[in-house]
Amino acid sequence: MDSLKARSWAARAALALVVVSVAVLLAFAGRRGIWLVVLTAAAAAVVVAAGFWCLQQRGVLRWVALALVVAAPVAVLVVFVAQRLLWVALLALALWAAATLVARAALRPDPAEWAMRVVDAPDARRPFVVMNPRSGGGKVTRFGLQQRAESLGAEVALIDRPGTDVQQLARDALDRGADLLGVAGGDGTQALVAQVAAEHDVPFLVISAGTRNHFALDLGLDREDPTRCLDALRNGVEARIDLGEINGRPFVNNASFGAYAEIVDNPAYRDDKRGTALDTLPDLLRGRRGAVLTGDVDGLVIEGPQALLVSNNPYEASDLAGLGRRARLDRGVLGVVAVRVDTARQAVGLLHGAHRRGMHVVEGREVLVTSDAPTVPVGIDGESVHLTTPVRCTVRPGALRVRLPRERPGVRPPGARLDWAALWGLAVGRPRTVAAVDQQDDLALRPTDPSAQPGAPAPRRESRPEHGAPPRRAPRP
Repeated sequence: MDSLKARSWAARAALALVVVSVAVLLAFAGRRGIWLVVLTAAAAAVVVAAGFWCLQQRGVLRWVALALVVAAPVAVLVVFVAQRLLWVALLALALWAAATLVARAALRPDPAEWAMRVVDAPDARRPFVVMNPRSGGGKVTRFGLQQRAESLGAEVALIDRPGTDVQQLARDALDRGADLLGVAGGDGTQALVAQVAAEHDVPFLVISAGTRNHFALDLGLDREDPTRCLDALRNGVEARIDLGEINGRPFVNNASFGAYAEIVDNPAYRDDKRGTALDTLPDLLRGRRGAVLTGDVDGLVIEGPQALLVSNNPYEASDLAGLGRRARLDRGVLGVVAVRVDTARQAVGLLHGAHRRGMHVVEGREVLVTSDAPTVPVGIDGESVHLTTPVRCTVRPGALRVRLPRERPGVRPPGARLDWAALWGLAVGRPRTVAAVDQQDDLALRPTDPSAQPGAPAPRRESRPEHGAPPRRAPRP
């Protein structure tokens, strides 16, 4: 559904389905239909609010909140059954679900925006690949990656013991004449070897042998069959992408501060992830635990966020915090998402997309994170480390040459964010531009192409919260 005409008709169909779903409820329920609609909306709000309270409380109060999460939809169902309108409710719900699916299809991002720019690349003559046999539950052994790489002429080094200096392994390989560095392992190991590849301007090969493979996902690689990544050694293309750095340490995905980093830093997290998160969240949400953070994004100051995420290029805002996928890895900017949710009302609004109170979305070249604590836990590409404050995050534009297989799944655009105002504009023939949609999300600036003004810093893309202290400009000497 790439043409504007097709998307416009899809938008009209979605709006028509919404009208029909409401008409069905009102026609068959009569006067009862209005208050049943109100009751359903109220129950949905109770479920979201109770879910937030469940995370914020402990003990009896947590169980009460959990009971509300279950009881609210059951109560609505009982009311519909008692009124003998269950079939009407199910029909209206089915029509509404169909409207949502069609609306998302109409608003889906243009796939062309997610196509990575690549050039043809020569075959690697002396590739060197580091492989972690334990990563991803043993994917290296299960897929025979070592044998496959060696059959293609690669030298393979297995990380068979903890504490191995993978960067030194890569540097030694370059001294022996390696013309490509690759990694079959987690994103943290990928980042360390990528830094060496960037320093020496040699191609870097990503093999999706990790557990989550977020970096491979944003490169459009096959995460189900890592052997396909090795095709880049003999029939590959090359792209130049950015590399993030935090206090001199590289990252390919993101660095997280605040709630998530505090939870992952807990020694009990590795053995009991869910229990540790549920036990830690109440204190984090109430500000009783964790360092008080301040983020400075090129002079724009965000004070006291509960969670702060700095990413190598911005994530798309198709979900609550914009943490789905990155459309581009070559824009030369850091993405920043800062969240502070103090009340259930704010949580409900954020989850429903009604507003962005308590959430800041910013872009910049440098992020400085300060705290009232001398050190803070930071999740760097999923690994927890402690860094001395202030913590400085920067981006190195075009620093990394990534070698990719010519045939690969590619980057699939995320589902569209459901924006009814944008859908209406599309239906009536007045589609809003990207800039207009951003303004609807209360974004003040839209970054221009940095290449238009060589050497000029990238403008920020920022979101002003409608509740709480707004970002302020840091004083400059």
